[in-house]
Amino acid sequence: MKKRNTIAALFLLAAAISVGEPLLAAETGAAPLTLDEALRMTREHNPKARQASEEVKAADAKVAESRSAWFPQISGKAGYRYLDPVSEMSFGGSSMKFMPNDNYDARFTAEMMLYDFGRTASTVDLAKAGRNSASIRQDMTLRDLSLATVQTFYSVLFLQEAVRVQQTEVAALQTNLDHMQKRYAEGAATRFDLLTTQVRLAGAGNRKIDYENRLRNQEITLRRLCGLDENALLNLRGSFDISAADMDADKLAASALDHRPEVMLARENLKAAAYKKNLATREFLPKIVGSASWGASNGYVPNIDKMRTNVAAGVELQVPIFDGFRKSAALREATAMKRSAEQQRLDAEQMTEAEVRQAVNNLQSSREKIETTRLQVSQADLAAKHARIRYDNGLATTLDLLDAEAALAEAELANVQSRYEYVMNAYSVRRASGDLIRQ
Repeated sequence: MKKRNTIAALFLLAAAISVGEPLLAAETGAAPLTLDEALRMTREHNPKARQASEEVKAADAKVAESRSAWFPQISGKAGYRYLDPVSEMSFGGSSMKFMPNDNYDARFTAEMMLYDFGRTASTVDLAKAGRNSASIRQDMTLRDLSLATVQTFYSVLFLQEAVRVQQTEVAALQTNLDHMQKRYAEGAATRFDLLTTQVRLAGAGNRKIDYENRLRNQEITLRRLCGLDENALLNLRGSFDISAADMDADKLAASALDHRPEVMLARENLKAAAYKKNLATREFLPKIVGSASWGASNGYVPNIDKMRTNVAAGVELQVPIFDGFRKSAALREATAMKRSAEQQRLDAEQMTEAEVRQAVNNLQSSREKIETTRLQVSQADLAAKHARIRYDNGLATTLDLLDAEAALAEAELANVQSRYEYVMNAYSVRRASGDLIRQ
């Protein structure tokens, strides 16, 4: 009867500990937080996500700025200039000025590039490539934030489970210690048995403290990622039971080459380098500029002080002759950068294929670990039950019992760890294959 009561008490204590945190969160009114909701909050509220969004807007504005050369540039100006001496001629003792000392001029001027041999078009293409790159970098930022949220979310779940396991072990060791103290007082146990139990209890307590500290730190990280208040309660709703990921490495590698942001960014950088080289080549060509102006100024005879309207229009051919080798150096730079971008694209494609295959291997390994650790838990649980029975009947030592219970706790933690690693590796496969992990 005493043995049954002890087992029932341990079972109730473990059940209470396992549900204690959800009950506390429910009593305080914390709404359940799912992974999808956490991902949505991260994408909407995280400062890095907003920064990436603003960079895309800046790149859009850069495209509009590059197109400005296709439109006339209109400006207005007004000025005053004093001249002395001025041209004048004497007639019969009197003088006549051909220009005034006080000169006034006000006008509107329009200037427009008529033909530049594709310079502006290349500049626009370069700006568009920059906008595409900014959009890809935004996708990368959101993906990395999402992956960090996933990792932190499941880390919290794992650490909550680890704390629960350690609490169960601590409770069992405390029960053993209480029982051992009674036996020691009765002379049925040695001082060594008592000290051994105390040492095991202290070790389990220290591990529980470590897990609790890691749990608090991960909760802080999750609140920061999701944009939650630092004191907000977390009531996570999730499990490590996810659907099996695709394990076809060849298929995933092909998908990654089409959708992986790093590869797409490398290809966009190669396009930008080609546009920059094309632009550097066209800098050696002339350009034709047209201009027209309308305004009012003085200085016209016979009344040189009277303001009169005037119009001017013209076409100008600008031919570069010598610029201190600036254009040739820029062309060499653009050519080298294009070759560099080609190597960057090649490296990104090779790295992507390697990461896909590594992620698949890791996923396969973690799936096998789940089965192994599940068997270990079953065996350790059976061994712990037998050790308890043998100990109660005087057929096992205190050390045997403590070793069996410690082995059970380690097996349970190993199983949770393997399930956690499987989830992380499944998301790593998604990331490596080009999935942006929106949900």
